[in-house]
Amino acid sequence: MSFVGFATEEESLGWGAVSAPVEEVDLVSQAIRKEKLIKEIRASQEGLRAMLAKVQNVQKEVDKLSSSNDTLQMYIDNLTKQMAKRR
Repeated sequence: MSFVGFATEEESLGWGAVSAPVEEVDLVSQAIRKEKLIKEIRASQEGLRAMLAKVQNVQKEVDKLSSSNDTLQMYIDNLTKQMAKRR
């Protein structure tokens, strides 16, 4: 029996409904949060791997261009020396 506005926990759940202990609910919510965090971390790691691959590709391109610039600079220096000798 309950008084108006003061239903017991068993009465408020309805017929045959059983409430889960608070500890179980906490464990479930913690497990769900952990799972979400793990998914976010994995997605972030994949994003970082993709960025690292891009950075490495750009670094290779920079190295190639730098080498080409060195070659061109040597060529310009040699031409300048040859032009100076002709005068």
